[in-house]
Amino acid sequence: MRTDLFDFDLPPERIALRPAEPRDAARLLVVRPGENPEWEDRRFGDLTDLLRPGDALVLNETRVIPARLTGRRLGPDGAGPRIEVTLHKRLDGSRWLAFAKPAKKLTAGDALRFGEEGKVCFLGQLDASVEAKGEGGEVTLSFAFHGPVLDQAIAERGAMPLPPYIASRRAPDERDSVDYQTVFAREEGSVAAPTAGLHFTDAMLDALRARGIGVHFVTLHVGAGTFLPVKADDTADHAMHSEWGEISAETAAALNAARGKGGRIVAVGSTALRLLESAADAQGRVQPFSGETDIFITPGYRFKAADLMVTNFHLPRSTLFMLVAAFSGLETMQRAYAHAIASDYRFYSYGDACLLFRSRSGADA
Repeated sequence: MRTDLFDFDLPPERIALRPAEPRDAARLLVVRPGENPEWEDRRFGDLTDLLRPGDALVLNETRVIPARLTGRRLGPDGAGPRIEVTLHKRLDGSRWLAFAKPAKKLTAGDALRFGEEGKVCFLGQLDASVEAKGEGGEVTLSFAFHGPVLDQAIAERGAMPLPPYIASRRAPDERDSVDYQTVFAREEGSVAAPTAGLHFTDAMLDALRARGIGVHFVTLHVGAGTFLPVKADDTADHAMHSEWGEISAETAAALNAARGKGGRIVAVGSTALRLLESAADAQGRVQPFSGETDIFITPGYRFKAADLMVTNFHLPRSTLFMLVAAFSGLETMQRAYAHAIASDYRFYSYGDACLLFRSRSGADA
């Protein structure tokens, strides 16, 4: 499909720079394709009443690491130009893939030193070498530290990797270390938050359970590739970055049991949805899963596992807007987004949310 079909104009003032307080006070646009009306304006806390006893909520418990590092390239005469990197995929105990700015100043073999400016660090200097350069500013970094010691060094020096549309307008601060993390985050490894999950509070999760709605956790470590625009003119020419995910046998069995009793599987966020669809078999049963997924969902995809979806409002021409267009229909989502813009909904990572019902065209065969 042509990627310009997924374009729309968004006034800059609709981009949220801070989240709603409290978290569940965010607005919620409920989208029901084919119904009249197709949407209604609610509050996120209303989700407890919008779901039914027996439904199964699936949340991504990945935890964001402070993956943005600032340092300098080392030269024969000491520190060279300033370099910023965003780690996005761990390769092994000491090597990461990262996006570097400005990447044009780096070549394979360069030495980098991070975190000496403005911080007192428990560990010594954090050095890395550029092992290789890829496309789009991507580099492979080999760090001097390994394993838990490297994790600690990154935590001491790194900043929360806010999306570019926020970071370009204000610097990360201490509030973001809490705001940009879900209350149920546990498994470290993401460099972007599963933002639909940011709206939940502990009290709201307790209320969902008390109503008989299952709350289940999966893990998908979100990479910085989620921020990359689709530059190809056709969706068939776009290559997705792979991300690592896991669904336990216990969780898979619980989801299948809930659906077998008539409950609906509700994916919280595009990450949970993509992982569920990667793990589902042809009959729609969720299988245990552990590994990489690069599933790219566009209109025409036949959904197998997810019945409803909770998600934020996404960037134009992004793989995420293509996914929601596949789930609820492109024309429906175009109308819903136009309503959201006209009604002052707040967009993107710190913005408001949608509850999407699946269109008939997205139903499993």
